[in-house]
Amino acid sequence: MKTLKHYLTLTLPILFLGCNVGPKPIDYGNDGCHFCKMTIVDKVHAAEIVTQKGKVYKFDAAECMVHFMEDIDTSEIKLYLSNNYTEPEVLIDATMATFLISKNIPSPMGAFLSAFKNKSDAEKVQQKNGGTLYNWHELLNHLNK
Repeated sequence: MKTLKHYLTLTLPILFLGCNVGPKPIDYGNDGCHFCKMTIVDKVHAAEIVTQKGKVYKFDAAECMVHFMEDIDTSEIKLYLSNNYTEPEVLIDATMATFLISKNIPSPMGAFLSAFKNKSDAEKVQQKNGGTLYNWHELLNHLNK
């Protein structure tokens, strides 16, 4: 019994640590976009998908992430993440974000798409640069037309 308890005490923490499902930092200038294969350099427009099993897909733009979704089983996705426009390199929950498409704010793949953690931040940037605001579901419908 002591051996089993000792074994479980040592192996269970390792198993739980190995099953950590979450985002991974993007290595700007080195990581490549899983969809378009371009190197990810823009610290404001990058995105990431994390599957239920912990596989991470990185993208140079949110539009690449959305188009990649057409090729996979979305029921296996745990997290959709986008960079927050007002905090470069900070990943936010894309399903809760407000998106702005403005011709005055270029994004890497030409969709002029930026994500914001707070709707109020998106509205401020929209007032200055114009464009249209979308929530996650509206954005998916807009990009998949």
